[in-house]
Amino acid sequence: MLPLLLLAPALALVSALAVRAMIARPILDHPNHRSAHLRPTPKGGGLGPVLAFALGMGAVYLATPFAPLAEGRYVGVVLAALAMAGVALADDLRDFRFGVKLAAQAGAALVAIGAGLVLTRLALPGMGEVELGALGVAATLFWMVGCTNAVNFMDGLDGLVGGVVVVAAAALALLGAVQGSPFVAAAALCLGAGFAGFLPFNIAPARIFMGDVGSQFAGFLLAVLGVAAAGFDAGQVSFLVVPLLLNGLLWDAAFTLARRALAGERVSEAHRSHLYQMAQRAGVPTRAVAAAHWGFAGFGAALAFAFLALPAAQKPLVVLPALLVQLGWTAWVVRRMRRAGLGWR
Repeated sequence: MLPLLLLAPALALVSALAVRAMIARPILDHPNHRSAHLRPTPKGGGLGPVLAFALGMGAVYLATPFAPLAEGRYVGVVLAALAMAGVALADDLRDFRFGVKLAAQAGAALVAIGAGLVLTRLALPGMGEVELGALGVAATLFWMVGCTNAVNFMDGLDGLVGGVVVVAAAALALLGAVQGSPFVAAAALCLGAGFAGFLPFNIAPARIFMGDVGSQFAGFLLAVLGVAAAGFDAGQVSFLVVPLLLNGLLWDAAFTLARRALAGERVSEAHRSHLYQMAQRAGVPTRAVAAAHWGFAGFGAALAFAFLALPAAQKPLVVLPALLVQLGWTAWVVRRMRRAGLGWR
């Protein structure tokens, strides 16, 4: 772990230099009725973290050619993630239809599943270990594509997703080291270092946005690491670690999707009614909304470490405190909306 820690500052610097280059030769994001920014702002800054991750994982691979990290399945997953990031970068340039992006995400997920990163069993309270069979493949595909899009959808406010990724990746790197999982530790550390180099340019007022290349790449990698983390215990309940770390992002995305579907809205239609967007529209400062989500990730990290020490039967219950926090946040945002006279549209 120590050599990786020494590598992290260099990767953060590489990312920062790449982001500076993207600011100098920008892909501009022009504001519209859904935007939180008011003037054209560069996007595609997520290329910095992607480049840093690729270099970091390449260095680790070359330095440990016979370690578990260098297994063919992990190499294939990393290459699939980079290929998906390439499609996302092209989308930042040309604005593809959602179906094209979804196909790239599903393709990358299928590569990971084909490489063996799949949920095969789950220990359930009162039932013990349940073999998932084909349902495990479907659940893994749904999780990877769903998490990728949840992180992508939540990237609409300066510093919010970037900060969450840094916190979540740092916690996951430490968890991977503690649990003896070199792939989780190395991939999370390289991801976190890359976003640490990007984040200073993205804190409000942002000088650049990460774009789809950053948000989709981060979402997919964290989803993959969630499945890899399931191997921390025989019952694969450790899959819950990454949902705990991303509790704020996943709750907001799921709540908003469910609310819009129940309201009869077209869920595929662009909107600005996520909880984080409503909080900002109701007068909560952008930095405060972002900081709240960083705090949710930090709280999730504390729960993840507590999770490791719990008896097997109690492990699934660790999601309840995170759920209570999100219910409280939702109630608070709704109250702020009412005071500001805002509806959901």
